Amino acid sequence: MAASLGEGARFPDRRVAGKLLAGHLQHLAGRRRLMVLGLPRGGLPVAFEVAQGLDAELDVFMVRKLGVPGQQELAMGAIASGGVRVVNRPVVDHLGISPAEVEAVARAESEVLAERERVYRGDRPPLDVAGATVILVDDGLATGASMRAAAVAVRRLGPEHLVVAVPVAAAETCDAMRAEVDEVVCGLTPTTFHAVGLWYEDFSQVDDDEVTDLLAAAQKMG
Repeated sequence: MAASLGEGARFPDRRVAGKLLAGHLQHLAGRRRLMVLGLPRGGLPVAFEVAQGLDAELDVFMVRKLGVPGQQELAMGAIASGGVRVVNRPVVDHLGISPAEVEAVARAESEVLAERERVYRGDRPPLDVAGATVILVDDGLATGASMRAAAVAVRRLGPEHLVVAVPVAAAETCDAMRAEVDEVVCGLTPTTFHAVGLWYEDFSQVDDDEVTDLLAAAQKMG
């Protein structure tokens, strides 16, 4: 049985959230070719604990949010490895964001994505998820734009079973994600959500060194 937080409680940090999330995913343990892909950067500490709890392979899957010009925290879409782009059409239409503005942000974020992929994955071979059970993990879902982009991109690579798993999510986002993948696991779906970070006591920024250290540690353990 999966461990859980008390009513209204917050996760102490991402690592604890990952351990709890692994408890919700035990039905997948033992599957042939089980892979956990963390979304950088905040998803990696969570994904590391999920991979350890399920004795699964850990890797990173690159995705970048497309922030609204002047309101970077508000997602108007996201891009992912493989040239996938997902646009949050209601946000774009409501704010009157032009196609040229979307394109400019996407171009800039594509450059960052490519550089980060070089930093995180180094000389490791391209991801091979064909026929695998893949669990996409992040530290939470608000609009879900980044996770949707990741799910679309990974689906193109031919996994046998694709799962999205997060410690906490807006209920409507969690429900909407079910149309994109085979299975969705959201540890908490608070009635009043607001933002992912409000559900963590420690939601400090994850830096590039922590991402690469976690990936290296997982490789050694594997």
